[in-house]
Amino acid sequence: MDISARTEYAVRAMLILAEAATTAAGPVSVETLAFRQTLPRKFLEAIVADLRTAGLVRSTRGARGGYTLTREPRDISLGDVFRAVDGPLAEVRGLRPHETAYDGVAQNLPTIWVAVRASLRTVLDETSLADALSGDLPPHVRALAEDPDAWTSR
Repeated sequence: MDISARTEYAVRAMLILAEAATTAAGPVSVETLAFRQTLPRKFLEAIVADLRTAGLVRSTRGARGGYTLTREPRDISLGDVFRAVDGPLAEVRGLRPHETAYDGVAQNLPTIWVAVRASLRTVLDETSLADALSGDLPPHVRALAEDPDAWTSR
């Protein structure tokens, strides 16, 4: 799986907004988001627009304006953020995994693609911004990450 810069930046920005929500810091400007995580401001503006369109953040205008989460950090999953900026978690040549079909030796691939999507959902949809911010990850996510083989490149 390739996590795009767009998605990575979106998650990092959302974690800043999650932190602001837990401290009642108020709206956070794009400039502050970009500065705090050393992100390209113009690119981040487009990402935040996608997050707004997806209903994950709201904007406030004015001198003290900026962005805030629309829900509590515990109610926004990483999967929500991924989908908001990059679309479905898993696609095969533009098709959803369950929409694929093959003949012959490849006939079982749709089942595998669906399983891949399910495994992504298990991690991304069951890990909230609050979990990522605190590091108190769901037990099944922590177990996956604690497997030494998980840290080995192949």
